[in-house]
Amino acid sequence: MKTRFKPKYNIRKGDQVVVITGDDKDLKKPRVVKEVLVEEGKVIVEGANIITRHTKPSAQNTKGGIIKKEAAMQISNVMLWDGKQGTKVKREEKDGKKVRVSKKSGGTI
Repeated sequence: MKTRFKPKYNIRKGDQVVVITGDDKDLKKPRVVKEVLVEEGKVIVEGANIITRHTKPSAQNTKGGIIKKEAAMQISNVMLWDGKQGTKVKREEKDGKKVRVSKKSGGTI
């Protein structure tokens, strides 16, 4: 995503999210964000979008074989989890700091 300004996302590393589209869609099972790739607009979510990689033997990996790992998915395919459900987020200023607030429940995240 080539843009003039760096985009701002409400999802950060370590947040709990639910996958809302794709093969791993589950609106009741929260998962943890491992990494946010801001430039590409993607996230890596623990246990979602698993790919298999066939690797040759090398100096670091002497056996080689099939490796399963999480691939990046579009940030629009996940929704932040507020403790009870998936929710949209708005930013508000409290005590001079910007905080994320759930639009459904009104609680801070």
